[in-house]
Amino acid sequence: MTSVSPSVVLIDDDPEVLASLSQLLSLVDIPVRTFNSALDALPLLNDGFHGVVVSDIRMPGMDGMNLLQTLNTSIPVILITGHGGIAQAVEAMKLGAFDFLEKPYKPDRLVELVQRALEQTQASLAISSIAISAPADLSRILIGDTAPMVALRNQISSLARVNADVIIRGETGTGKELVARSLHDLSIRAEHPFMAVNVAAIPENLLESELFGHEAGAFTDAKNRHIGIFEAANQGTLFLDEIESMPMAFQIKLLRVLQEREVTRVGSRAPIPLNVRVISATKEDLRVAATEGRFREDLYYRLMVADIVIAPLRDRAADIPMLFQHFMQLAGEDNNIPVPALTADDLLALELHDWPGNVRELRHTAERFMLTRSYSDATVQELLQIGSSNRVSVQTGDGSLSDRLESIEKSLISAELRHHQGNIKAVMEVLDLPRRTLNQKMQKYQLKRDDYTD
Repeated sequence: MTSVSPSVVLIDDDPEVLASLSQLLSLVDIPVRTFNSALDALPLLNDGFHGVVVSDIRMPGMDGMNLLQTLNTSIPVILITGHGGIAQAVEAMKLGAFDFLEKPYKPDRLVELVQRALEQTQASLAISSIAISAPADLSRILIGDTAPMVALRNQISSLARVNADVIIRGETGTGKELVARSLHDLSIRAEHPFMAVNVAAIPENLLESELFGHEAGAFTDAKNRHIGIFEAANQGTLFLDEIESMPMAFQIKLLRVLQEREVTRVGSRAPIPLNVRVISATKEDLRVAATEGRFREDLYYRLMVADIVIAPLRDRAADIPMLFQHFMQLAGEDNNIPVPALTADDLLALELHDWPGNVRELRHTAERFMLTRSYSDATVQELLQIGSSNRVSVQTGDGSLSDRLESIEKSLISAELRHHQGNIKAVMEVLDLPRRTLNQKMQKYQLKRDDYTD
Protein backbone atom coordinates (compact mmCIF):
# COMPACT_ATOMS: atom_id res chain seq x y z
CA MET A 1 0.00 0.00 0.00
CA THR A 2 1.40 3.36 -1.06
CA SER A 3 1.32 6.03 1.64
CA VAL A 4 0.07 9.51 0.83
CA SER A 5 2.31 12.32 2.01
CA PRO A 6 0.36 14.81 4.11
CA SER A 7 0.03 18.29 2.65
CA VAL A 8 -1.17 21.70 3.78
CA VAL A 9 -4.13 23.56 2.34
CA LEU A 10 -3.84 27.34 2.80
CA ILE A 11 -7.02 29.41 2.55
CA ASP A 12 -7.04 33.23 2.59
CA ASP A 13 -8.77 35.83 0.47
CA ASP A 14 -5.61 37.99 0.49
CA PRO A 15 -3.24 36.88 -2.35
CA GLU A 16 -0.19 38.44 -0.68
CA VAL A 17 -0.81 36.50 2.54
CA LEU A 18 -1.23 33.27 0.56
CA ALA A 19 2.03 33.82 -1.29
CA SER A 20 3.90 34.64 1.93
CA LEU A 21 2.62 31.63 3.86
CA SER A 22 3.16 29.31 0.92
CA GLN A 23 6.79 30.40 0.61
CA LEU A 24 7.29 30.07 4.38
CA LEU A 25 6.12 26.43 4.43
CA SER A 26 7.84 25.51 1.17
CA LEU A 27 11.18 26.59 2.67
CA VAL A 28 10.84 23.78 5.25
CA ASP A 29 9.79 21.25 2.57
CA ILE A 30 6.09 21.17 3.43
CA PRO A 31 3.97 20.73 0.27
CA VAL A 32 1.26 23.38 0.00
CA ARG A 33 -1.89 24.07 -2.01
CA THR A 34 -3.46 27.52 -1.85
CA PHE A 35 -7.07 28.71 -2.23
CA ASN A 36 -8.55 32.16 -1.92
CA SER A 37 -11.98 30.75 -1.02
CA ALA A 38 -13.03 28.09 1.49
CA LEU A 39 -15.76 26.92 -0.89
CA ASP A 40 -13.16 26.30 -3.62
CA ALA A 41 -11.09 24.19 -1.22
CA LEU A 42 -13.96 22.01 0.01
CA PRO A 43 -13.87 19.39 -2.80
CA LEU A 44 -10.29 18.53 -1.84
CA LEU A 45 -11.04 18.33 1.88
CA ASN A 46 -12.90 15.02 1.84
CA ASP A 47 -12.35 11.80 3.80
CA GLY A 48 -9.35 10.98 1.62
CA PHE A 49 -7.50 14.16 2.63
CA HIS A 50 -4.73 13.43 5.14
CA GLY A 51 -3.24 16.85 5.58
CA VAL A 52 -3.69 20.08 7.52
CA VAL A 53 -5.84 23.15 6.84
CA VAL A 54 -4.56 26.65 7.63
CA SER A 55 -7.33 29.18 7.15
CA ASP A 56 -8.08 32.81 7.80
CA ILE A 57 -11.27 33.39 9.81
CA ARG A 58 -12.62 36.57 8.23
CA MET A 59 -13.39 35.75 4.56
CA PRO A 60 -16.33 36.43 2.25
CA GLY A 61 -18.68 33.54 1.58
CA MET A 62 -17.72 30.72 3.92
CA ASP A 63 -15.57 31.98 6.78
CA GLY A 64 -13.03 29.98 8.76
CA MET A 65 -15.39 29.13 11.62
CA ASN A 66 -18.02 27.77 9.23
CA LEU A 67 -15.35 25.80 7.40
CA LEU A 68 -14.21 24.28 10.68
CA GLN A 69 -17.73 23.04 11.43
CA THR A 70 -18.11 21.62 7.93
CA LEU A 71 -14.95 19.51 7.84
CA ASN A 72 -14.40 16.01 9.17
CA THR A 73 -13.11 16.31 12.74
CA SER A 74 -10.08 14.17 11.85
CA ILE A 75 -8.64 17.03 9.75
CA PRO A 76 -6.49 19.38 11.88
CA VAL A 77 -7.49 23.01 11.29
CA ILE A 78 -5.34 25.97 12.30
CA LEU A 79 -7.24 29.26 12.25
CA ILE A 80 -5.63 32.68 11.79
CA THR A 81 -7.23 36.03 12.43
CA GLY A 82 -6.37 39.63 13.12
CA HIS A 83 -9.85 40.38 14.38
CA GLY A 84 -10.62 37.71 16.96
CA GLY A 85 -9.84 37.68 20.64
CA ILE A 86 -9.26 35.08 23.27
CA ALA A 87 -12.99 34.30 23.53
CA GLN A 88 -13.08 33.48 19.82
CA ALA A 89 -10.00 31.30 20.25
CA VAL A 90 -11.74 29.31 22.95
CA GLU A 91 -14.84 28.93 20.77
CA ALA A 92 -12.76 27.73 17.83
CA MET A 93 -10.94 25.15 19.95
CA LYS A 94 -14.22 23.91 21.41
CA LEU A 95 -15.46 23.40 17.86
CA GLY A 96 -12.45 21.22 17.18
CA ALA A 97 -9.72 23.52 15.86
CA PHE A 98 -6.18 22.16 16.27
CA ASP A 99 -4.95 25.60 17.30
CA PHE A 100 -5.48 29.32 16.84
CA LEU A 101 -3.08 32.10 15.86
CA GLU A 102 -3.76 35.76 16.37
CA LYS A 103 -2.00 38.33 14.20
CA PRO A 104 0.72 39.39 14.50
CA TYR A 105 2.41 36.04 15.09
CA LYS A 106 5.92 34.73 14.65
CA PRO A 107 6.43 32.77 11.40
CA ASP A 108 8.27 30.04 13.31
CA ARG A 109 5.19 29.58 15.48
CA LEU A 110 3.05 28.77 12.43
CA VAL A 111 5.66 26.36 11.06
CA GLU A 112 5.82 24.61 14.44
CA LEU A 113 2.04 24.27 14.62
CA VAL A 114 1.80 22.91 11.08
CA GLN A 115 4.56 20.37 11.71
CA ARG A 116 2.87 19.23 14.92
CA ALA A 117 -0.51 18.94 13.18
CA LEU A 118 1.10 16.86 10.42
CA GLU A 119 2.68 14.60 13.04
CA GLN A 120 -0.73 14.11 14.63
CA THR A 121 -2.27 13.24 11.27
CA GLN A 122 0.45 10.68 10.56
CA ALA A 123 0.08 9.19 14.04
CA SER A 124 -3.70 8.93 13.62
CA LEU A 125 -3.25 7.10 10.32
CA ALA A 126 -0.72 4.74 11.90
CA ILE A 127 -3.03 3.70 14.75
CA SER A 128 -6.32 3.70 12.82
CA SER A 129 -6.13 -0.08 12.35
CA ILE A 130 -5.69 -0.87 16.05
CA ALA A 131 -8.69 -2.87 17.27
CA ILE A 132 -8.67 -1.82 20.93
CA SER A 133 -10.38 1.51 21.44
CA ALA A 134 -9.20 4.12 23.88
CA PRO A 135 -12.39 4.05 25.98
CA ALA A 136 -12.00 0.26 26.46
CA ASP A 137 -8.42 0.76 27.66
CA LEU A 138 -9.47 3.62 29.92
CA SER A 139 -12.12 1.48 31.62
CA ARG A 140 -9.30 -0.48 33.26
CA ILE A 141 -7.74 2.74 34.56
CA LEU A 142 -10.71 5.00 35.28
CA ILE A 143 -13.04 2.46 36.82
CA GLY A 144 -16.81 2.78 36.89
CA ASP A 145 -19.94 2.10 34.83
CA THR A 146 -22.02 5.11 35.85
CA ALA A 147 -22.94 7.77 33.32
CA PRO A 148 -20.40 10.34 34.67
CA MET A 149 -17.52 7.86 34.28
CA VAL A 150 -18.56 6.74 30.80
CA ALA A 151 -18.79 10.39 29.74
CA LEU A 152 -15.41 11.14 31.33
CA ARG A 153 -13.67 8.32 29.44
CA ASN A 154 -15.24 9.40 26.15
CA GLN A 155 -14.18 13.01 26.74
CA ILE A 156 -10.60 11.97 27.51
CA SER A 157 -10.49 9.81 24.40
CA SER A 158 -11.59 12.75 22.25
CA LEU A 159 -9.38 15.40 23.84
CA ALA A 160 -6.29 13.18 23.78
CA ARG A 161 -6.26 13.42 19.98
CA VAL A 162 -6.10 17.21 19.84
CA ASN A 163 -3.46 19.68 20.92
CA ALA A 164 -5.62 21.87 23.13
CA ASP A 165 -4.57 22.88 26.64
CA VAL A 166 -7.02 21.54 29.22
CA ILE A 167 -8.30 22.48 32.67
CA ILE A 168 -9.41 19.60 34.89
CA ARG A 169 -11.74 20.53 37.75
CA GLY A 170 -12.63 18.25 40.61
CA GLU A 171 -12.64 17.93 44.37
CA THR A 172 -9.61 16.68 46.28
CA GLY A 173 -9.05 12.98 45.68
CA THR A 174 -11.14 12.61 42.51
CA GLY A 175 -8.14 11.60 40.38
CA LYS A 176 -7.21 14.74 38.47
CA GLU A 177 -3.60 13.64 37.90
CA LEU A 178 -4.78 10.23 36.69
CA VAL A 179 -6.99 11.97 34.12
CA ALA A 180 -4.08 14.18 33.04
CA ARG A 181 -1.82 11.15 32.71
CA SER A 182 -4.47 9.38 30.61
CA LEU A 183 -4.71 12.38 28.27
CA HIS A 184 -0.94 12.22 27.84
CA ASP A 185 -0.71 8.44 27.40
CA LEU A 186 -3.35 8.44 24.65
CA SER A 187 -1.83 11.39 22.77
CA ILE A 188 0.93 11.60 20.18
CA ARG A 189 3.13 12.93 22.99
CA ALA A 190 2.99 9.63 24.88
CA GLU A 191 6.65 8.79 24.21
CA HIS A 192 7.77 12.18 25.52
CA PRO A 193 7.93 13.42 29.14
CA PHE A 194 4.92 13.81 31.43
CA MET A 195 5.92 16.31 34.11
CA ALA A 196 3.63 16.90 37.10
CA VAL A 197 4.08 19.74 39.57
CA ASN A 198 1.93 20.95 42.45
CA VAL A 199 1.99 24.73 42.19
CA ALA A 200 0.88 25.14 45.81
CA ALA A 201 3.91 23.18 47.03
CA ILE A 202 6.46 25.61 45.53
CA PRO A 203 7.35 28.74 47.56
CA GLU A 204 6.39 31.93 45.72
CA ASN A 205 9.99 33.17 45.50
CA LEU A 206 11.05 29.91 43.77
CA LEU A 207 8.21 29.60 41.26
CA GLU A 208 9.96 31.32 38.36
CA SER A 209 13.18 29.39 38.87
CA GLU A 210 11.43 26.02 39.25
CA LEU A 211 9.08 26.46 36.29
CA PHE A 212 11.29 28.46 33.90
CA GLY A 213 14.80 27.50 35.06
CA HIS A 214 17.78 29.74 35.78
CA GLU A 215 21.35 30.35 34.66
CA ALA A 216 24.39 30.00 36.90
CA GLY A 217 24.87 33.20 38.89
CA ALA A 218 21.31 34.43 38.26
CA PHE A 219 20.85 34.95 42.00
CA THR A 220 22.49 34.05 45.30
CA ASP A 221 23.15 30.29 45.59
CA ALA A 222 22.50 29.77 41.85
CA LYS A 223 25.82 28.02 41.36
CA ASN A 224 24.76 25.92 38.35
CA ARG A 225 22.36 26.16 35.44
CA HIS A 226 18.93 24.74 36.34
CA ILE A 227 16.53 23.38 33.70
CA GLY A 228 12.98 24.44 34.54
CA ILE A 229 9.96 22.17 34.50
CA PHE A 230 8.58 23.74 31.31
CA GLU A 231 11.81 23.04 29.46
CA ALA A 232 12.03 19.51 30.91
CA ALA A 233 8.51 18.80 29.60
CA ASN A 234 9.33 19.95 26.06
CA GLN A 235 7.68 17.79 23.37
CA GLY A 236 5.53 16.26 26.11
CA THR A 237 2.89 17.29 28.64
CA LEU A 238 3.13 19.56 31.69
CA PHE A 239 0.58 19.03 34.46
CA LEU A 240 0.10 22.03 36.78
CA ASP A 241 -1.90 20.94 39.82
CA GLU A 242 -3.69 23.40 42.14
CA ILE A 243 -3.30 26.16 39.56
CA GLU A 244 -5.73 28.31 41.56
CA SER A 245 -3.02 28.81 44.19
CA MET A 246 -0.64 30.55 41.76
CA PRO A 247 0.16 34.12 42.91
CA MET A 248 -1.39 36.87 40.78
CA ALA A 249 2.02 38.45 40.17
CA PHE A 250 3.30 35.25 38.57
CA GLN A 251 0.20 34.62 36.48
CA ILE A 252 1.16 37.29 33.92
CA LYS A 253 4.52 35.57 33.40
CA LEU A 254 2.81 32.22 32.84
CA LEU A 255 0.36 33.85 30.41
CA ARG A 256 3.23 35.15 28.28
CA VAL A 257 4.88 31.73 28.15
CA LEU A 258 1.60 30.14 27.06
CA GLN A 259 0.96 32.80 24.42
CA GLU A 260 4.45 32.82 22.93
CA ARG A 261 5.23 29.13 23.56
CA GLU A 262 8.72 30.04 24.66
CA VAL A 263 10.43 30.34 28.02
CA THR A 264 13.38 32.41 29.21
CA ARG A 265 15.47 31.17 32.11
CA VAL A 266 16.05 33.55 35.01
CA GLY A 267 19.32 35.41 34.31
CA SER A 268 19.10 34.87 30.54
CA ARG A 269 17.78 36.88 27.60
CA ALA A 270 17.62 33.97 25.15
CA PRO A 271 14.09 32.57 24.76
CA ILE A 272 13.77 28.79 24.38
CA PRO A 273 11.00 27.58 22.02
CA LEU A 274 8.49 25.25 23.63
CA ASN A 275 6.37 22.47 22.20
CA VAL A 276 4.44 21.44 25.28
CA ARG A 277 0.83 20.73 26.12
CA VAL A 278 -0.28 22.26 29.41
CA ILE A 279 -2.92 20.52 31.51
CA SER A 280 -4.01 22.38 34.63
CA ALA A 281 -6.02 21.14 37.59
CA THR A 282 -8.08 23.04 40.12
CA LYS A 283 -10.42 22.36 43.03
CA GLU A 284 -12.52 25.45 42.31
CA ASP A 285 -14.30 27.10 39.41
CA LEU A 286 -11.67 29.42 37.89
CA ARG A 287 -14.37 31.42 36.12
CA VAL A 288 -15.74 32.41 39.53
CA ALA A 289 -12.21 33.08 40.80
CA ALA A 290 -11.59 35.34 37.79
CA THR A 291 -14.85 37.20 38.38
CA GLU A 292 -13.86 37.75 42.00
CA GLY A 293 -10.41 39.03 40.99
CA ARG A 294 -8.49 36.07 42.45
CA PHE A 295 -7.38 34.71 39.06
CA ARG A 296 -6.50 36.52 35.83
CA GLU A 297 -9.34 36.27 33.33
CA ASP A 298 -7.00 36.25 30.31
CA LEU A 299 -4.98 33.39 31.83
CA TYR A 300 -8.20 31.49 32.53
CA TYR A 301 -9.23 31.70 28.88
CA ARG A 302 -5.74 30.72 27.70
CA LEU A 303 -5.69 27.63 29.95
CA MET A 304 -9.33 26.69 29.45
CA VAL A 305 -9.33 25.84 25.76
CA ALA A 306 -11.06 22.65 26.85
CA ASP A 307 -12.29 21.61 30.27
CA ILE A 308 -13.01 18.37 32.09
CA VAL A 309 -15.12 18.18 35.24
CA ILE A 310 -14.72 15.05 37.38
CA ALA A 311 -17.78 14.05 39.38
CA PRO A 312 -17.27 13.50 43.12
CA LEU A 313 -17.61 9.93 44.34
CA ARG A 314 -20.91 10.64 46.14
CA ASP A 315 -22.46 11.47 42.74
CA ARG A 316 -21.58 8.04 41.36
CA ALA A 317 -22.27 5.83 44.34
CA ALA A 318 -23.01 2.81 42.15
CA ASP A 319 -19.30 2.69 41.24
CA ILE A 320 -18.15 2.47 44.86
CA PRO A 321 -18.39 -1.33 45.37
CA MET A 322 -16.50 -1.99 42.14
CA LEU A 323 -13.78 0.50 43.05
CA PHE A 324 -13.51 -0.82 46.61
CA GLN A 325 -13.17 -4.39 45.32
CA HIS A 326 -10.46 -3.24 42.89
CA PHE A 327 -8.47 -1.52 45.61
CA MET A 328 -8.84 -4.52 47.91
CA GLN A 329 -7.45 -6.71 45.15
CA LEU A 330 -4.45 -4.43 44.70
CA ALA A 331 -3.81 -4.33 48.45
CA GLY A 332 -4.10 -8.10 48.63
CA GLU A 333 -1.54 -8.55 45.86
CA ASP A 334 0.86 -6.04 47.44
CA ASN A 335 0.67 -7.61 50.90
CA ASN A 336 0.01 -11.26 50.02
CA ILE A 337 -3.33 -11.18 51.86
CA PRO A 338 -6.47 -13.04 50.70
CA VAL A 339 -9.34 -10.76 49.68
CA PRO A 340 -12.38 -11.21 51.98
CA ALA A 341 -15.95 -11.28 50.73
CA LEU A 342 -17.99 -8.18 51.46
CA THR A 343 -21.28 -8.56 53.29
CA ALA A 344 -24.45 -6.68 52.45
CA ASP A 345 -23.83 -4.50 55.53
CA ASP A 346 -20.33 -3.72 54.22
CA LEU A 347 -21.75 -2.68 50.85
CA LEU A 348 -24.43 -0.59 52.51
CA ALA A 349 -21.84 1.17 54.66
CA LEU A 350 -19.82 1.98 51.54
CA GLU A 351 -22.82 3.41 49.71
CA LEU A 352 -24.02 5.49 52.67
CA HIS A 353 -20.68 7.08 53.47
CA ASP A 354 -20.28 10.60 52.06
CA TRP A 355 -16.63 10.11 50.93
CA PRO A 356 -15.38 13.70 51.35
CA GLY A 357 -11.92 12.49 50.30
CA ASN A 358 -13.37 10.81 47.19
CA VAL A 359 -11.44 8.01 45.47
CA ARG A 360 -8.29 8.67 47.48
CA GLU A 361 -10.21 8.13 50.73
CA LEU A 362 -11.88 5.03 49.28
CA ARG A 363 -8.53 3.51 48.35
CA HIS A 364 -7.03 4.19 51.77
CA THR A 365 -10.14 2.68 53.40
CA ALA A 366 -9.83 -0.46 51.26
CA GLU A 367 -6.17 -0.82 52.20
CA ARG A 368 -6.93 -0.34 55.90
CA PHE A 369 -9.79 -2.83 55.68
CA MET A 370 -7.54 -5.45 54.10
CA LEU A 371 -4.81 -5.03 56.72
CA THR A 372 -7.31 -4.96 59.59
CA ARG A 373 -9.08 -8.10 58.35
CA SER A 374 -5.76 -9.94 58.31
CA TYR A 375 -5.91 -10.08 62.14
CA SER A 376 -9.54 -9.33 63.11
CA ASP A 377 -13.17 -9.57 62.00
CA ALA A 378 -13.60 -5.82 61.59
CA THR A 379 -16.36 -4.61 59.26
CA VAL A 380 -16.43 -1.68 56.87
CA GLN A 381 -19.03 -0.10 59.14
CA GLU A 382 -16.62 -0.16 62.06
CA LEU A 383 -13.80 1.15 59.93
CA LEU A 384 -15.92 4.11 58.80
CA GLN A 385 -17.20 4.61 62.37
CA ILE A 386 -20.78 4.13 61.29
CA GLY A 387 -21.44 1.86 64.25
CA SER A 388 -21.84 -1.90 64.03
CA SER A 389 -25.06 -1.85 66.03
CA ASN A 390 -26.85 0.31 63.44
CA ARG A 391 -27.96 -1.07 60.13
CA VAL A 392 -27.76 2.38 58.53
CA SER A 393 -26.25 5.72 59.40
CA VAL A 394 -28.39 8.84 59.63
CA GLN A 395 -26.53 11.43 57.58
CA THR A 396 -26.74 15.15 58.15
CA GLY A 397 -26.99 17.52 55.23
CA ASP A 398 -29.50 19.01 52.83
CA GLY A 399 -32.89 17.52 52.06
CA SER A 400 -36.14 16.81 53.88
CA LEU A 401 -36.66 13.81 56.16
CA SER A 402 -38.62 12.11 53.40
CA ASP A 403 -35.81 12.64 50.89
CA ARG A 404 -33.20 11.27 53.29
CA LEU A 405 -35.30 8.22 54.14
CA GLU A 406 -35.78 7.51 50.44
CA SER A 407 -32.01 7.77 49.94
CA ILE A 408 -31.43 5.24 52.72
CA GLU A 409 -34.13 2.92 51.35
CA LYS A 410 -32.60 3.04 47.88
CA SER A 411 -29.13 2.29 49.31
CA LEU A 412 -30.49 -0.66 51.31
CA ILE A 413 -32.15 -2.25 48.28
CA SER A 414 -29.11 -1.54 46.08
CA ALA A 415 -26.74 -3.08 48.63
CA GLU A 416 -28.83 -6.24 48.94
CA LEU A 417 -29.18 -6.57 45.16
CA ARG A 418 -25.44 -6.27 44.79
CA HIS A 419 -24.72 -8.71 47.63
CA HIS A 420 -27.13 -11.31 46.22
CA GLN A 421 -26.06 -10.62 42.62
CA GLY A 422 -29.54 -9.64 41.46
CA ASN A 423 -31.36 -12.59 43.08
CA ILE A 424 -34.80 -11.04 43.62
CA LYS A 425 -36.07 -13.89 45.82
CA ALA A 426 -33.12 -13.54 48.20
CA VAL A 427 -33.60 -9.78 48.45
CA MET A 428 -37.33 -10.26 49.17
CA GLU A 429 -36.51 -12.59 52.03
CA VAL A 430 -33.79 -10.43 53.58
CA LEU A 431 -35.83 -7.23 53.43
CA ASP A 432 -39.14 -8.99 54.14
CA LEU A 433 -40.84 -7.39 51.16
CA PRO A 434 -43.56 -8.82 48.88
CA ARG A 435 -42.39 -9.13 45.27
CA ARG A 436 -44.84 -6.49 44.05
CA THR A 437 -43.60 -3.96 46.64
CA LEU A 438 -39.95 -4.67 45.81
CA ASN A 439 -40.63 -4.28 42.08
CA GLN A 440 -42.38 -0.95 42.67
CA LYS A 441 -39.50 0.37 44.76
CA MET A 442 -36.90 -0.80 42.24
CA GLN A 443 -38.84 0.98 39.49
CA LYS A 444 -39.14 4.12 41.64
CA TYR A 445 -35.37 4.24 42.30
CA GLN A 446 -34.45 3.08 38.76
CA LEU A 447 -32.68 -0.03 40.05
CA LYS A 448 -32.40 -2.72 37.38
CA ARG A 449 -31.76 -6.35 38.26
CA ASP A 450 -29.46 -6.80 35.24
CA ASP A 451 -27.07 -4.19 36.64
CA TYR A 452 -26.30 -6.49 39.59
CA THR A 453 -25.87 -9.83 37.83
CA ASP A 454 -22.47 -11.12 36.72
